Amino acid sequence: MARTLRGLRVLVAGAGVSGRSAAEALLAAGAEVTVTDASEQRLAELDTVRAGGGHLVPGLLEPPEGTELLVTSPGWRPTVPLLTAAENAGIEILGEVELAWWLDRQRPEPADWLAVTGTNGKTTTVTMLESILRAAELDVVACGNVGLPVVDAVRAGHRVLAVELSSFQLHWSRSLAAHAGVVLNLADDHLDWHGTLDAYGAAKAKVYAGNVVAVHNADDDWSTRLSTGAGRPVSFTLGEPGPDQLGISGGTLVDRAFGDREVLADVADVRPGGPHNLANALAAAALARAYGVPADAVARGLREFEPGAHRSAAIAEVAGVTYVDDSKATNPHAADAALRAHDRVVWIAGGLLKGAEVDDLVARNADRLDAVVLIGRDRAAFAEALARHAPHVPVEQVAAGDDEGMSQAVTKAAAFAHPGTAVLLAPAAASMDMFTDYAHRGRAFADAVRALPATIAPAGG
Repeated sequence: MARTLRGLRVLVAGAGVSGRSAAEALLAAGAEVTVTDASEQRLAELDTVRAGGGHLVPGLLEPPEGTELLVTSPGWRPTVPLLTAAENAGIEILGEVELAWWLDRQRPEPADWLAVTGTNGKTTTVTMLESILRAAELDVVACGNVGLPVVDAVRAGHRVLAVELSSFQLHWSRSLAAHAGVVLNLADDHLDWHGTLDAYGAAKAKVYAGNVVAVHNADDDWSTRLSTGAGRPVSFTLGEPGPDQLGISGGTLVDRAFGDREVLADVADVRPGGPHNLANALAAAALARAYGVPADAVARGLREFEPGAHRSAAIAEVAGVTYVDDSKATNPHAADAALRAHDRVVWIAGGLLKGAEVDDLVARNADRLDAVVLIGRDRAAFAEALARHAPHVPVEQVAAGDDEGMSQAVTKAAAFAHPGTAVLLAPAAASMDMFTDYAHRGRAFADAVRALPATIAPAGG
């Protein structure tokens, strides 16, 4: 990237949250900025960019003449015409995270970055990490794919950044070199964007570039493989830890990588519970320990951690049935973890599969399913997998969309449930076919649960 932004002619592709932040940062650095987006409404909302001298141009298919740099929003595929045209013209393309890294390196005292990626658990891990670092009285903020653009975190001047990175963000990264990084796990996801699992993994592996400490999940083959040759190797496991590992022993989280055998916290300190969240806590602890955080701060940070919405959130108990919102389970790997947390489940699933397969997910969990209610565009793929691997399980489908579709799904699920079971929203798919995002989907589920009567007629009754 150019050594100075002043006077540089920059095109920002995308007028969403990260695009707005990138444009504002570029204008503040003295660049000449143009922003384009297919949505004229989004562009119209960029008041601060317009006021700062930025140009707003809808629907560009080629960079304006004289463009020297293009900053793309993470969701834009490399194959869209604008990015292809820029590449063919020899224009450098980077993402908002790479821009943030470069701007941070220009500061007299750049921040220390601790980076988290993986198919599942990113947001939980990065917010656990933030809580632990705050318990150690450090000036830290969680940013990136968790919501706050990294550019904004850099401009705010924080000392430590706990950065959640998606595969899209990492794809456009060039020089990022976090102090420590982790790939939590890897499974089929976003294959419609990356094309292959190998390409998806290659993007994730960029989190390890330049690490002082490279953390990997010893229980995940992909995480182990992608970390090879990166930084000082430290791993975590749900089993008894060996040398250079963090793990679980006698109901406690134990560190044998940064201490002789130091107890970090009790398993009971980790919320929400379940094996996947213990793995997330170990990953967060490993990154914090790699930064020199003492053991007592790890325990305190985990105890003080407030889990985010739509992640294994118990909404209510109605007629002895627990209703659980895991709308954040947007792929089969995440849904598998959500399902395995319950013995008996009425499962609400479906949405946009993004190229993922669900046969293995259904086969692994067939014995715990009492019934399944399917929603969303790709519900037929779920129905076919259930017919193959769980033919004994009753299946209902809901064709309606939006909140009404969710209300119907919850009503149908409630009719199959009995005391001691869970009605679980773990869609294993993205939400945009029916809802604005996974949070909207989760709110619709919670609203539908709260509207249920205190007693419910059983299916077939």
